[in-house]
Amino acid sequence: MGISLTTDRLVVRGWTPDDAEDALAVYGSTDVARWLTPVMDQVADAEAMRSVLLGWEQEQAGLLPPRGRWAVERREDGKVVGGLGIRPLPPYDEDLEITWQLSPQAWGQGYATEAGLALLRWAFTQDIEEVFAVARPRNDRAHAVAKRLGMRWVGETTKYYGLNLQVYRIRPADLPDDRP
Repeated sequence: MGISLTTDRLVVRGWTPDDAEDALAVYGSTDVARWLTPVMDQVADAEAMRSVLLGWEQEQAGLLPPRGRWAVERREDGKVVGGLGIRPLPPYDEDLEITWQLSPQAWGQGYATEAGLALLRWAFTQDIEEVFAVARPRNDRAHAVAKRLGMRWVGETTKYYGLNLQVYRIRPADLPDDRP
């Protein structure tokens, strides 16, 4: 599933092993790893990141749209600044979750919202009715992005990943009209 989505400033595209250095700035950061759900060990080095990306690339081929993981790349310089994903939420794998992670150097520039909206707009063309996001209670940045995406808070649960999480939901009618 080789989607490529373009916004004014970003390209959302599949990961490749060549993205290892930029991906390490995201998944190797303690500032990012501490908020991930499910809990993921901080990636130690570029070679370990390359292995993770190879796994994601291989897994992607067998996933039904809109499931997957994608790199978020700045159009101006081709630098990967983060990642997005849509995956089934446990325990029953019925609900889909959108995830976003950015390198700390890319925080505060609206990239998560811009890329997330592009991905959600595409996802809703794939015959799904809703998408969820989950965030740890004190992850204020994640809560703010979920709200900017047009997601609505639906409650708190320990159902997913064995963690206490805030749950947000979006349906096609909830998408903001203005396109970033």
